[in-house]
Amino acid sequence: MTSMDTMKLQKRAAVSAMLDPRIVVPAIRASFTKLDPRLMVKNPVMFVVEIVAALTTVIFLRDLVTSGANLGFTFQIILWLWFTVLFANFAEAVAEGRGKAQAESLRKTRTESQAKLLTGTGQAKLVPGTSLKVGDIVLVEAGDTIPSDGEVIEGVASVNEAAITGESAPVIRESGGDRSAVTGGTQVLSDWIRVRITAAQGSTFIDRMIKLVEGAERQKTPNEIALNILLAGLTIIFVFATVTIPSYAAYAGGSISVVVLVALFVTLIPTTIGALLSAIGIAGMDRLVRFNVLAMSGRAVEAAGDVDTLLLDKTGTITLGNRQATAFRPVRGVTEQELADAAQLASLADETPEGRSIVVLAKEKYGIRGRDMAELGATFIPFTAQTRMSGVDAGGSSVRKGAVDAMLNYVGGGAPLAVASGNTARAIQPAELSEVGREIQIIADEISKAGGTPLAVAKDGKLLGVIQLKDIVKGGIRERFAELRRMGIRTIMITGDNPMTAAAIAAEAGVDDFLAQATPEDKLKLIRDEQAKGKLVAMCGDGTNDAPALAQADVGVAMNTGTQAAREAGNMVDLDSNPTKLIEVVEIGKQLLMTRGALTTFSIANDVAKYFAIIPAMFLAFYPQLNVLNVMNLSSPQSAILSAIIFNALVIIALIPLALKGVAYRAVGAGALLRRNLLIYGLGGIVIPFIGIKAIDLVVVALHLA
Repeated sequence: MTSMDTMKLQKRAAVSAMLDPRIVVPAIRASFTKLDPRLMVKNPVMFVVEIVAALTTVIFLRDLVTSGANLGFTFQIILWLWFTVLFANFAEAVAEGRGKAQAESLRKTRTESQAKLLTGTGQAKLVPGTSLKVGDIVLVEAGDTIPSDGEVIEGVASVNEAAITGESAPVIRESGGDRSAVTGGTQVLSDWIRVRITAAQGSTFIDRMIKLVEGAERQKTPNEIALNILLAGLTIIFVFATVTIPSYAAYAGGSISVVVLVALFVTLIPTTIGALLSAIGIAGMDRLVRFNVLAMSGRAVEAAGDVDTLLLDKTGTITLGNRQATAFRPVRGVTEQELADAAQLASLADETPEGRSIVVLAKEKYGIRGRDMAELGATFIPFTAQTRMSGVDAGGSSVRKGAVDAMLNYVGGGAPLAVASGNTARAIQPAELSEVGREIQIIADEISKAGGTPLAVAKDGKLLGVIQLKDIVKGGIRERFAELRRMGIRTIMITGDNPMTAAAIAAEAGVDDFLAQATPEDKLKLIRDEQAKGKLVAMCGDGTNDAPALAQADVGVAMNTGTQAAREAGNMVDLDSNPTKLIEVVEIGKQLLMTRGALTTFSIANDVAKYFAIIPAMFLAFYPQLNVLNVMNLSSPQSAILSAIIFNALVIIALIPLALKGVAYRAVGAGALLRRNLLIYGLGGIVIPFIGIKAIDLVVVALHLA
């Protein structure tokens, strides 16, 4: 399924939320509980509407006691004023309702499990999972539920993380790597692990998920605060505009009641965006959750929408990530079988797809089988981002494989340099070393120019040759990068490959730039350099060495399969651990900002249109000259104001589905997007009130409501 298909499904889900009684019924109840002024004050525009609705209600009760005039008209105005507030609360409650439904399903995954706490003597003692503290070490065996978030310090096990990711396929969790983090509430399916607890009860990953999807920890983002200030300013302007109206009426010898002034004021202030602003923000985070990405704050979602630079790892994001060994390229004086034998030995403990493919290729081409590493007393040397090589020390020999430049440095700084030939070796002179180095470099360049990845192999400080790896660029990725470029986003590919391989793949994939032979320090420097230029940067990572860069990036998406340090450093967590999703995260952030901008444009245009639609009809009796502006020919001043207040309330309900699903996403630049919004939502915001208010006026007159 493509990302566009997924977005369409999310939009259908947003509309279905309006029809789901499990969401709608609680949302209706919440609409009334949210009338609490302590809650309403967080939304300045709607808080003002609630105040004037309460004021008008008091006036109505006074007139009811004193037998005042126009009680029916006043009652209708009051009714629609309260409907305006309730509809705003309903929009927010529906958006929250979808998150609460998800939170409820997450709560069901939390079980009051017993934990096998390891004492100082190494004995396991059964204790309630709720009693665990940070730093405690527990034993988790097959069939046990992991009691809290932690880090695997010993053992390896397959774990069912369906409670978090929704995927039933088990994943491997083990100590000492980037797959050491475990989540409370998940279940061990086989083997055992010892886990050091890293989260106190109430602050586990699932607890944080529940709080976030419920909106309990949602704080207003800087953009929302700025928009609220703008809306408050517009409200103040319309306060002054409304206050001056009685003077104009009195000058003409007439008068306007307080109820009419209040109704006019409410129709003119930006109630549409004021009512939907909170729902838009909640729905944006909800769309990410439905995409199996957990945002730690609304600020992170907004930052994703403003991203200027996207850092993408090559392997698994731009390419399929399963590089396969396709050939052994020995230097002169070394046979291909000798190179294959050393490469296979260096790869026996390498569980990466590349490592396994080297073992398979050596077996298929030369019948070389695995060896008993225990008999040889082997010591495995793991790959690190700093050394960019791995290998094994076994049977008195030292075998390494890795990036060509790293291997040349390793050999150059090692024991006496030699060229291997059969079972003998002779020391080489500097001239010969440069010749071997040149030969290795020539082979590596040939592989790199073809888009492959070269890995050099050395045994006992002697260069043997190069392994050729080939990766495949994902289908359609070039078009995706073209879309991002049209949006003004610069893409940078990050890879440990040499510059030639990186350049070939970058050209094939269509990225704007690349960083080759990248170390964690290089990533961090690149992010800081981009930010120093005023750019917002997004990246993804899963290892402890990625944590500084994830923390530095404006949008840091940590993989759920990564380490605890990485998950804590990022401001988003991808539950599916799919680095390609970084592109979708940016698109969802863009859609959030587009939706907010579009509805703000519509709301302000709406207010301007209502002003010019209603004022001429209201003052026609006092100033007949205004008849030329009364283009809608509304029946009466009372009908005009009642129709406007009804339209003002109904448009909120009509726009809730759009606020929840977001406006249609288009990969276009800021200028084109602005023109599109002004045309559709600006012009629409001007035209629709004229049509809507006139239609309601006809109904009001037909029903004799005014």
